[in-house]
Amino acid sequence: MKKYASLILFALLLNGCDDGDLTVDTIDFDDTTITSQTCDPLTNNLIYRLKPQESLLIQLPDDKIINDQTIKDQPLVYDIDNSLYRVVYRAYDGTVATANICGAIPPTSPKVTEEWQATAGQIVIISQQNTDNTATDGSSKITGYTHNIAFRNITFLKPSGPQVEEEFNFGNFVTAYTSPSTIYTNPVQQCSNTKQIYNFNTTSALTIDNIDPLLIVNEITPTDKPRTGLINATTNKVLLRSYINGTLTQSYFCGSTIPSSPAVNETWIAQNGSEGQSGIIQVTTTKVLNTYTHNIVLKSVKLVKGNSSFNLATNYILGNLEVTVAP
Repeated sequence: MKKYASLILFALLLNGCDDGDLTVDTIDFDDTTITSQTCDPLTNNLIYRLKPQESLLIQLPDDKIINDQTIKDQPLVYDIDNSLYRVVYRAYDGTVATANICGAIPPTSPKVTEEWQATAGQIVIISQQNTDNTATDGSSKITGYTHNIAFRNITFLKPSGPQVEEEFNFGNFVTAYTSPSTIYTNPVQQCSNTKQIYNFNTTSALTIDNIDPLLIVNEITPTDKPRTGLINATTNKVLLRSYINGTLTQSYFCGSTIPSSPAVNETWIAQNGSEGQSGIIQVTTTKVLNTYTHNIVLKSVKLVKGNSSFNLATNYILGNLEVTVAP
């Protein structure tokens, strides 16, 4: 009798064992240690979060995660249409990894045991720039952007029927960014036709357009009395541009038409100056023989693009403009 009782107990234990399938009633990805990741856009354009046996996937066009800060109370909002803008939850019968999400040919194991397709609702994105302010010269640089992604009034079509969540936080997704280089080893140049002041390297250029002619004068400035002018949107307009698809050279500047290569990637505009405080152009002029040297310094300049910004060094030396005159 004891033998039969033992067999029955063993059979009950076998039937009660977990077969690996995950039964899910609600989605919970609130754990801040679960990081958001992205697949290679060339393979599978997804942003995803993983738990041991669960995944939460977002698919949207690759230009909708924008490297710029969003304005307060004005997030980016995209309507879920289960086509271009998709949200999918999946549960698995084993441990899931990146290869299961991003592979061109996903592995056969673990298997999806449950899938919820989002059929309605909105994807809401609030973006914030990540800034490095540790430089001792007063400069700052943008190192990336943190995009908080949430869902509003999202409807999941579950096997048991639709389920609506008014507010659902997906989490933070971080994108990398490199601020344009502002290190120039060339001498400053000035176009003879437009009078544009510029300096450049192979990937970026900093220019002063429509510079006040009273700033560049072939006269020695008194000691500790440089010429100064304020940056603004018309006179003394300071721009920082980065370039792609080619190498920036001297021949790019001062022509009657702007070359198509390299192409402008980004344009950062200096904030208007404030007397004695910020956005100041300072020029000190010296002379050796027949050559005047105009040392150009930009003081407390903030560069802005969209809703993002970073600072040049408090006393940023653009460089020397040398002008040789006839004896």
